[in-house]
Amino acid sequence: MSILVLNPGSTSTKLALFEGGQPVASEELQHDHSDLDRFKRVADQFDFRMQAIVGFLQKTGTDRSRIEAVVGRGGLLRPLDGGVYEVSDKMVSDLKSALYGEHPCNLGGMLALSLARQWGVPAYVVDPAVTDEMMDKARLTGLPGLERRSLFHALNQRGVARLVAERLGVEYESSNFIVCHMGGGVSIGAHRLGRVVDVVNGLDGEGPFTPERTGGLPVVPVLNMVSSGQRSADDIRHAVLKQGGMFALLGTNDPRETVVRMEAGDEQAGLVFRSMAYGIARYVASMIPALVSGDGELDIDAIILTGGLARSRPLMEEVVRLVSPFGRVEVVPGEVEMQALASGAMRALKDAAIVRTYG
Repeated sequence: MSILVLNPGSTSTKLALFEGGQPVASEELQHDHSDLDRFKRVADQFDFRMQAIVGFLQKTGTDRSRIEAVVGRGGLLRPLDGGVYEVSDKMVSDLKSALYGEHPCNLGGMLALSLARQWGVPAYVVDPAVTDEMMDKARLTGLPGLERRSLFHALNQRGVARLVAERLGVEYESSNFIVCHMGGGVSIGAHRLGRVVDVVNGLDGEGPFTPERTGGLPVVPVLNMVSSGQRSADDIRHAVLKQGGMFALLGTNDPRETVVRMEAGDEQAGLVFRSMAYGIARYVASMIPALVSGDGELDIDAIILTGGLARSRPLMEEVVRLVSPFGRVEVVPGEVEMQALASGAMRALKDAAIVRTYG
């Protein structure tokens, strides 16, 4: 059973061929900004990215008659339950027009369907970033007209949760996890019986500060900054999403450099490092109420720490120290997105997963 996996990113296209659940060929193609800047819209990159895929298939000598499915990274669609979706014309139309937002991940479904139709096989996307299973009481805010949104690293979070569930000998759909994805941004999800019922949404400014983002800020002082002219709204938005956090405080977004400075006696670096670890642990703990049973007992199989920052041993030691009183802690460094995409497609082909329809 061969499955072609496509994961288009901002400046790269990750490709892999899986057989029997294992990768037999993979490549991460880097794209120069100059090559991408000539395209006005993400959808205009379609032919450029397709050429890269065709080159990968030729270089690896892939027998296309053996491919049984093509699976792409899910794009920005309307809010959806998580799971496996067969790519439809309606989905491609929404992705191509960027109806719900412009992002390179929109190309995943578009490319997958085009190849799948050439080869007469199904095309899927798995756990798109717009996965929304949030319970109503977690969505409400105290400001009418403003609700919390479910935006998080759905693909990697579910992928590592399934990986840890298998490691523990339990079913993901019968278990409870708190999953914390830590990279340039941080998202945290409360996974209850296979559904992500609450999230810490870093894209909306929630959560701890990170190497590049400010995390949650006190609202009234921020409003005072804007009204006094000290900072513009655009300036603050840029800091919140791209130039805040560790970068703003220390001039670097590299945790390794921060650790070196801290161990050399830099007190500010030490404070920033400990504060980031504390913030991550504090927001992990904020997901605990979502996993308390009806009789008032905490029901949690594991807290999972994943993403690029999980490669930092000093950071993980401190975060684990702070969250271990709440339950078992599993660290899964990096990400498993390609494996998660392939696994979703494989479950669909084996009728082990409900294949949902986007309409």
